[in-house]
Amino acid sequence: MGTRKPNIHLNRLHKEAGWTQGQFARAVNLIGTERGTPTTFGESTVHYWRKGVTPMEDVRPRICEALSRKLGRPITPAEAGFPSPAHASTSCSIVEELIDLGRQDMERRNLIGAGIFSVALNIPGWPDVMGRMEAVQTGSARRVGISDVELVKRMTAQLSDTYDEFGGRHTRPLAATFIAQTVAPLLLTDGAVETREAMMSAAASLCFLTGWMAVDEGMHGIAQRYYVKGLELAGGSGDRLTYCRVLRGVSVQAVDLGHGAMAVRLADAAAATAPESGPRMRAFMGGQQAHSLAVAGDRSAALRSLREAERAMDQAESTSQNLGNYDPAVLAYHVSQVRYALGDVAGSVDSLKLHFRLRTPTDTRRSALRFSSILAERQLELGHVELACNTWAHVLDEYPKIHSGRVDRHVAAIAQLLSPYRANPTAREVRERALQATRGQV
Repeated sequence: MGTRKPNIHLNRLHKEAGWTQGQFARAVNLIGTERGTPTTFGESTVHYWRKGVTPMEDVRPRICEALSRKLGRPITPAEAGFPSPAHASTSCSIVEELIDLGRQDMERRNLIGAGIFSVALNIPGWPDVMGRMEAVQTGSARRVGISDVELVKRMTAQLSDTYDEFGGRHTRPLAATFIAQTVAPLLLTDGAVETREAMMSAAASLCFLTGWMAVDEGMHGIAQRYYVKGLELAGGSGDRLTYCRVLRGVSVQAVDLGHGAMAVRLADAAAATAPESGPRMRAFMGGQQAHSLAVAGDRSAALRSLREAERAMDQAESTSQNLGNYDPAVLAYHVSQVRYALGDVAGSVDSLKLHFRLRTPTDTRRSALRFSSILAERQLELGHVELACNTWAHVLDEYPKIHSGRVDRHVAAIAQLLSPYRANPTAREVRERALQATRGQV
């Protein structure tokens, strides 16, 4: 047997990171915790990796992501001295990648890195993808028609409505199936340039929705892959509005996971790419920029961006135009998030209450439960136990009707949050209801 050679690539990155072996192990374990599959690697494991032992395939993306976050640049498996994944493809078109992603997602395979959010994600810029129709090669004698485009648009709207009303657990597999079996083949179908552009734009919107639903389930790696496909397809069709909405969506994902600097960069890029600068668009972008800046710790810039978003919303409300349901209620939620990130818990509660006063009957049950859960947690943080329990009671009343990973996680946290207050009869009752509601969940 030959002697195993040290992994000089990994050793070089380890030295550049300035970590001890223990710090390296803890950084990789953190990625596993974020993914929902905690690991307990220690110094000895890192020692073996550096000596040339190849980590398991599902561990390699975690190592690369930990190094990427530390070094501030993308670290590929090859750069870390790891072999390429068995499923990797060297020449895969946008559509082939989309088919592969959709099929793996709908079959619920154990995708490598499915739950890992990457701060080093390679986001295609608008100039890089704009008008790249040749990236989607046709290969069918059938011609795509405007009725096919309408089919994709209508199905996307139906999936969106179902997700809003019931959550994404059962809706995302339907979207993945539709992408793999219907949309991707249509993208490979020849047709008039205008029709093919419209199809790519419709497919981009569906990818955005499917990625958004994956975020709801905590599948952040899958979500990013759908988002990148959405950006590529939007760019290929010349659809700047969808491109900037997807890019803003990646920023939302990043800021909700606490990656402020990345969220700011993406939110700014989305605002810069926006196709028009009407007041509602400025509010739509400004609210996200403000939240991102607050999480990044830039208080003055966050408040300045928030004031600009509020002024823009006031202007927008004097017109009948709308943009993706971004209205004063959603802006109030953003104000709440900014206040909370800046340490103003009481102010964030006031803004969340304003959000609920401004909601319309068409607003979704899923968002109502999620935002109510956030409100209850912050009420408890302020010591308002009875108010928090009252809010949670309403959440638990509606909870059986929703299948949402985000709401699941909020409800699962109730018992632990109320544990110190078990002497309070109301808290004890709500805690028991929460335990019963989550019993049997994986």
